[in-house]
Amino acid sequence: MKILSGEQIRAADKYTIESQAIRSDELMERAGLAVFHWLHEQLKGSPVVLHIFCGIGNNGGDGLVVARHLLEHGYNIKVYVVNYSEKRSDDFLINLDRLKDRKVWPQVIGQESDFPEISEEEMVLDAIFGTGLNRTPDPWVTKLITHINSSMAFLMSIDIASGLFLDKIFEDKNSIVKANFVLTFQSPKLVFFLPQTGIYYENSVVLDIGLDEAFISSLNNTYEFIQQQDIREVYRFRKKFTHKGTYGHALILGGSYGKIGAVILSAKACLRSGAGLVTAFVPQCGYVPLQTSAPEIMVFTDKDEQQLSEIQIPFEPTVIGIGMGMGTSKVAQKAFKEFLKGNTTPLVIDADGLNLLAKDRSLLNQLPPQTVLTPHPKELERLIGSWQDDFEKLDKAQKFTNKFNCILVLKGAHTITMYKEKGYINSSGNPGMATAGSGDVLTGVITGLIAQGYTPLNASIMGVYLHGRAGDNGLLKGSMESITASDIIENLGASFKELYLEELQEGEEQGTTS
Repeated sequence: MKILSGEQIRAADKYTIESQAIRSDELMERAGLAVFHWLHEQLKGSPVVLHIFCGIGNNGGDGLVVARHLLEHGYNIKVYVVNYSEKRSDDFLINLDRLKDRKVWPQVIGQESDFPEISEEEMVLDAIFGTGLNRTPDPWVTKLITHINSSMAFLMSIDIASGLFLDKIFEDKNSIVKANFVLTFQSPKLVFFLPQTGIYYENSVVLDIGLDEAFISSLNNTYEFIQQQDIREVYRFRKKFTHKGTYGHALILGGSYGKIGAVILSAKACLRSGAGLVTAFVPQCGYVPLQTSAPEIMVFTDKDEQQLSEIQIPFEPTVIGIGMGMGTSKVAQKAFKEFLKGNTTPLVIDADGLNLLAKDRSLLNQLPPQTVLTPHPKELERLIGSWQDDFEKLDKAQKFTNKFNCILVLKGAHTITMYKEKGYINSSGNPGMATAGSGDVLTGVITGLIAQGYTPLNASIMGVYLHGRAGDNGLLKGSMESITASDIIENLGASFKELYLEELQEGEEQGTTS
């Protein structure tokens, strides 16, 4: 699903109005009606008091449309106009008159006004500011928003939580509505998925308001929100006449004394993700643990007992996942450097591999094209430098991936896979996955997918999604506190099955799955 910029949203509105020969207030009616239908479906005529705070722009106009429909369906509403400017949008005024025609005169809240009392048993619909906000609200409006937040009522925002900017970081956290739900129009917003701004909403739903689909499809957007349907489109259903060689030979390279578990997790995940063959290359201390814990995985060892000192690979792997538990000693650093000098095999680099790159940035120039790097925030900072806010982080990451022709997997609550001018935001996963070894598993998944012939970019996007779904499926059997990296591996099969279950059922109905 495309994530649109503010400029693209306005262009889509304008194009829709012109191409469908409708007025702007008719499009506003669609938007408000979509919000009403969602609310009506949830509330089902509940007598709860609903406080509706409307600004004096188009977001406020949306709120007035919602108020009118709620009134006509017998809901108990209280409507307020937040008078932060003398200017009013034309469509706001049209819908204000329509509400007054129904004998509802909203209470105007100004700088000197007393704020209404709101109890925690009531609900609030925020329509104060929309996606066009580009400056911090006046101090008195910030006080109003603080008053709303402190009410403990269930808060819903139309399109975006008031006080958030669409394409830059906020200046005052007290000026932002903390929404339980955001009812957003046509496409999700980038700020929903960034750590600094995503904390101002708990849930969101995208409401279709009939913007021109062909026009939106033609837009060259930067970010995509990845959902199951997107993964199904790239997933390859296995064919009958294939063998293990068809699905590639992956090498998992890493480990040091006390950290062999990272390699075990990654290698198991690689195998569970479909690689036909998996070999691990580890220090000698890793031989017995790997052979006993994962008999399906072949093992080669370094001459050193406790760390990697000389990486000699006696076969040609399809892809190499490297760095997990490797350590950053001078010995490991030298081995890593020598390995990169002679390597042309596709790479997925994680953990200490990333730290070694950060220690010697000249090594970045030796990476094969479209090498996949999977940093957590601190590892990313070592690679690209510090940032002031999440928008600068994304800008720096984009420049980095352009410069070194690599794929960055920015791990987080909504992991973002970046390659050159594009970013792919993941929809799966849960906080229970913030656990030791989870990143090692992700590296194994991506490596396993590349082994099977997926492009590094598709393997990264797909791997991140499947990894998240495995965590979600694991949550069904346990809790956020109890999920382990091994649980994620165990649930990879269920996550793959979600992609092809419909196709499998169709094949059974036709008498074949080939």
